[in-house]
Amino acid sequence: MRAVTWQGRRDVQVTDVPDPRIEDPTDVVLKVSSTGLCGSDLHLYEVMGPFMHAGDVLGHETMGEVVEVGPGVSRLSVGDRVVVPFQISCGDCFMCRRGLQTQCETTQVRSSGMGAALFGYSELYGRVPGGQAEYLRVPHADYGAITVGPDLPDERYVYLSDVLPTAWQGVQYADVHEGDTLVVVGLGPIGDMAARLALHHGVRVIGVDLVPERLERARARGVEVLHVEHDDVAAAVLEATSGRGADGVVDAVGMEAHGSPGPSALQKAAGLLPDGLAKQVMTSASVDRLAALHLATQLVRRGGTVSLSGVYTGTHDPMPMQQLFDRQVTLRMGQANVKRWVDDLLPLAERSDDPLGLEDFATHRPSLEDAPEAYSAFQKKQDGTVKVVFKP
Repeated sequence: MRAVTWQGRRDVQVTDVPDPRIEDPTDVVLKVSSTGLCGSDLHLYEVMGPFMHAGDVLGHETMGEVVEVGPGVSRLSVGDRVVVPFQISCGDCFMCRRGLQTQCETTQVRSSGMGAALFGYSELYGRVPGGQAEYLRVPHADYGAITVGPDLPDERYVYLSDVLPTAWQGVQYADVHEGDTLVVVGLGPIGDMAARLALHHGVRVIGVDLVPERLERARARGVEVLHVEHDDVAAAVLEATSGRGADGVVDAVGMEAHGSPGPSALQKAAGLLPDGLAKQVMTSASVDRLAALHLATQLVRRGGTVSLSGVYTGTHDPMPMQQLFDRQVTLRMGQANVKRWVDDLLPLAERSDDPLGLEDFATHRPSLEDAPEAYSAFQKKQDGTVKVVFKP
């Protein structure tokens, strides 16, 4: 089959790889109909290269049709249309029963000290082949796979794999309610969707970014927008909130934030080291680009909450602990526990009026063969690229 494979730093290629097959009784094999390109994929494209291997199949936002079923699968049948969460979880362990599927004790990657295995996401998370491919093997499918109806287009459902639950968990963790003010730092796919979800629930949203197309896209949905380089963001948020700051802030940027020249140089230098040495540096002495997170801590009010949806991996990140402690700021973070939020989100995805604008959310829908160009455009923020959904 054809699949998007990692071949080196900033080098993805569409190559022929072996077709997936049933390996465990709880597996199914899926014929992929839509598969997204995520901002987290860009971490592999750039910074996390030392943990990748040439030929690794990328992608973790996938849906399609079941074409083969393992003997231990009872809930799914050939022909079912399903969405696949980005993490692999069993549904029956201590963590899964508490809605913490990202910490699943059955699939935890203990060799690297990480949580649940992820599709298409480096040796740190199990080197499980991803979904930017024509077919995908889905472990623990009886629990993980989300069955959806036959009538609505893929775009109503594919974001249940990652974008919708990640954005919704970000808003939930920010602890905002109707009438509150939420600042969203970063208006890529997750930040954009977090803003839409918050607006839908009656929350005032201020969005911060530096890409004109992203700012205008959010403005058109009713978000008050600020340009991080042209506006005094902190002063504007204070003025808009009676001098207090936002009730909650979602950082939807993560470890590759603009405006962090020192850590950026260190990240790039680590990526140029031999893989063995680079891994040691990145797992014991690494720092993130913290411009977005530090901005978020400035924008939240006393007693407010900063919610981290953007991915961070640093081990020696400097944080303004004196201010956070004095201002009694809460930090919540982590990858989205997809299955925990599906019951909240599936009805919204299926509503006839499409209140979140899911059918038009993707800005680009290329074929799988165009993946190298799509990765490059997304990484460089060119051609108005906000959300890419491949059509194998």
